[in-house]
Parts: sequence; C-alpha cells; structure tokens
Amino acid sequence: MTDNAASLTIIDIARLSGVSKSTVSRVLSGAENVSEEARRKVTEAVEASGFRRNELARSLRSGRTGMVGLLIPDIANPFWAEVARGAQDAATEEMASVLIFNSDWDPERERRHLMALTQSRVDGAIVNPVQNGLDELSRSQVPLVLIGSSAERFPELPSVGSDITQGVQLGLEQLVQADLGMPALLVGDPHRTARERFVGAVREFGAAQGWPVEGLRLQDGHYTIEGGRDAMKRLLQGGVPRVVFAANDMMALGALHAVREAGLNCPEDVAILGFDGTPAAEVSMPGLTTIMKPSRDIGRRAFELLSRKIAGDEDVPHMSLPCSLVERGTLPTREGPRVVRGEERTAT
Repeated sequence: MTDNAASLTIIDIARLSGVSKSTVSRVLSGAENVSEEARRKVTEAVEASGFRRNELARSLRSGRTGMVGLLIPDIANPFWAEVARGAQDAATEEMASVLIFNSDWDPERERRHLMALTQSRVDGAIVNPVQNGLDELSRSQVPLVLIGSSAERFPELPSVGSDITQGVQLGLEQLVQADLGMPALLVGDPHRTARERFVGAVREFGAAQGWPVEGLRLQDGHYTIEGGRDAMKRLLQGGVPRVVFAANDMMALGALHAVREAGLNCPEDVAILGFDGTPAAEVSMPGLTTIMKPSRDIGRRAFELLSRKIAGDEDVPHMSLPCSLVERGTLPTREGPRVVRGEERTAT
C-alpha cells in the first residue's frame, strides 16, 4: 500500500494500470463492457496502491455537496419507488445522499423541480424527463443521467432504461404459447414515448405472426389502478376480449377489478398480462402474470453512471436492461410459477 493512498484518484489508478480513466471508472462501477485484461490491470493497481472503492466517492465530492438529485414522475407508483430505492442504496454505499423530487407527470412541476435542483447545488442529477427540454439543468452544466423511455429524446445524454421492445416480445410469445392470440391493449398518455414503443412493439410482433394488427383494440387511460379499471370498462363495452395486455401493473390490476365487477372470471373469461413487476402484482387474486422491469437495478445503475459522469468520464453509455416474464395466475399456463429472464444490452 502506498503512503498517500488516501489522496489517490482514478487518474492515478489509470496511470498505474496503463488504461484510460474511463476504463478505470467502468471497472470500479462494475460495468460489464470491460475486457478481462483491462479489469485485471485495474484490479492489480487498486490492490497494490491501497485505493479503496469509496475513495472514488470521496474524491468526487471534494469541494462538492455529496448530494445528487433524483426526479421521477410518480413516487406513489411502486415501480418508481423501487427505482428510487435502487439509487438510494447505491448512493449510501458511496457515502452520498439523494434528494428525491416527484413531477407527477406535470411539465410545469418538473420545471420547478429542475430549478430547485440547480439551486440546491447537487453534484449531479438522475431524471426521468416529462417535457422535451431540460434547459434549466443544461445551462447549469449539472452532470445528468436520464432514466426511462423518455430518455430517447435526448440521445446525447447517458441513460438507463428497461428494454420495452424485448419485454413486449417476451409477453406476446407467452400469449402465442397459450394460444390466446392478439391482445387488446390498455395504454397510457398517447404523447409519451413509452406508450409509442409499447404499441409499436405489439404491432411489429403481431404483423410477424400474421395477426390482423389493423384491427388492434386499445384503450387509453391513466397509469393507475383507477385508470386501468375505467379503461377496461370502456373496452368491455365493445365486447369481451379474450386477453388484455396492460402497459403497467397498476392498469392491469384495475382491469382485474373491472373484469370481476362485470361478473367475469380471470383467466377463464379474460386473461390479463401486466408490465412492470411491482410487488402488488404478487398479492392480487389471482396473482398477476407480468413482465418485470428491473426497477431497482435501473436506479442503481443510474447512480453508478452518474458517479462516472461527475468524475469527468465522457465515455458513459446508454444501458438497456432486460425484462423478465413472471408467470402467476392471470394467464392460463401449463406450468407453475416461473421467471424467464432476458439479456442486458449496453451501447456507448
């Protein structure tokens, strides 16, 4: 161990290991897109010098506040609560704190929160953007990492999200195996990127299957239990669909309520598939079969990328984390409960 281990930075580790600063940052954050040779060199340099992992956070916060901001659209939704928990867990490990703001899907409220973030002198921010502009943070040059599907509108910024297309395909493949055919859809605000990708992925898969996608039934609603219940009631007025695919678990649980209120049974009369993998899906009756997004991992990875961004790493990627299928009781299956997982994708 060197005598000045406490003052070492990732720049020193890069010099000792003979690799770039960004490679050191990726190794320290546990990223997958690093060669085994580079990982070995960095690990040996860290061990020889006495550099400690939390030394990264200490060096980043020199002259800083030790706080990062997290702006999410709906803290009441268990999915976003899990994202926040993942970010907070990662921050705690690095001796940092997280300030959590809730936009409630309101662009004006988001704008005020963005202004508050700049005034709070946070070291960086993790944001699920509702509006098309992030001018307040851009002008302040606060390091940013975006989360969620809306991040696609800002390709110049690093981001972490779930692979919606892969998740939709995973769910539809299950419907094909169960011989349920093309689902009716319960979706959210037509102006949101996630909604567009969800519907687009269904249409693409359905066309490949030979489904009559021009006749795809869908109902817009709010991403809440009540929103799903109301949308399902409207859907039932046009005839009982054999299967419904909801854009999030809250809507799917609301749909389950509406099916019962109509005197129908699930999955015998109407099968239901959710999307998110929230804890509430596990305790519904019957248990909700759903596509699980890696919510807590999204928050954790976003904080790790933000740490690299704060450290001055310009080679911070876009990460697309795979979804998993969790089978329970709202789809007819020949097997018991199981989880089917996808593979992670990273792009620089």
